[in-house]
Amino acid sequence: MEQKKVISIEERIPKLKQMRKKKTNRRLIFLLSFFFLLLICVLYFLSPISHVRSILVKGNKYITSEKVLSYAQIKKDESIWKIDREEIIRTLEKQREIQDANVSVRFPNKVIITIKEYDRIAYLSKESKFFPILSNSEILPPLKDGEIPVNAPVLFGFSKGPALKQLIEELEQLPAEINNSISEVHHKPKTTDPYHVQIFMNDGFEVSASSRTLSQKLIHYPSIVSQLDPKIKGVIDLEVGSYFRAYDTEEQKTEEKGRKDTDHESDG
Repeated sequence: MEQKKVISIEERIPKLKQMRKKKTNRRLIFLLSFFFLLLICVLYFLSPISHVRSILVKGNKYITSEKVLSYAQIKKDESIWKIDREEIIRTLEKQREIQDANVSVRFPNKVIITIKEYDRIAYLSKESKFFPILSNSEILPPLKDGEIPVNAPVLFGFSKGPALKQLIEELEQLPAEINNSISEVHHKPKTTDPYHVQIFMNDGFEVSASSRTLSQKLIHYPSIVSQLDPKIKGVIDLEVGSYFRAYDTEEQKTEEKGRKDTDHESDG
C-alpha cells in the first residue's frame, strides 16, 4: 500500500510567510496607488489645469459662435467642474433661435456646447430689409447690410397676421428640396381667396396657388415640371386642380416681369 506524503509544519511555514508577504505587498501597492491618485486629483482640482481653457461651439449654422458664448456666459478662469451645465442649457434654449442645446465637459479643461437651431423657413422683405422667419414662426431682426437671404424663399407683400402664419405653416411641411426651389412668394389676395399667392420658382416657372393648400399641391411640382418643356415658361395654376398656362407672347413675359419688379419697388 502506497504511503501518503506527509508535509511537516516546518516545510509549510516558509510558504505561508511568502503568501502573507505577497498579500501585504499587494495591499501596500493598492494603498500607495490610491494615495497618489487622490493626490493627483487634489492637485488637479486646485491647479489652473482644471480651469476652462477652450470652449467649442458645434451645430450652429446661422448664429455665430461668439453669440452662443455670450448667451452661455462661461468664464475661462473658472473651474471646469463648477460649470452649471443645466443652467446654461436652460439659458440657451430660452433664445428664440435655439431649439435644443447640450453642454459637455471633456477632460482636462475643454467645454463643448452643441446646439440645434430652428430652421429659417423664409425671409420677409420689408423696407429694403430681410427679416428671417423661423420654423417656430418667430421673426428675427433684419439681416445686416450686405447679408443676403440664402436657402429659403423671400416673401413680399406680407405682414404679421393669418396670411403669413398660414404660409409659414405650409412651407414648413414642404420637403427641403422643394422649399429651396422657391425664389419668391408674393401675397396677391383675391376677393375669393385672401390667401392667394404668386410664386416664382428658381427654374423660371411661376405658380399660382392658395397658401391654404400649398403643401398638399406644391409637393407635386417636380412631377408636373417633368412633363413640361423646360424651354416654354408659364404659369402652373394649382388653385383648383392643376393646369399649365404658357406665356403667350414676349409681351406677356415682359408684363409678368414688370409686375414682379413693381412688387420689389413697393417692398423697398
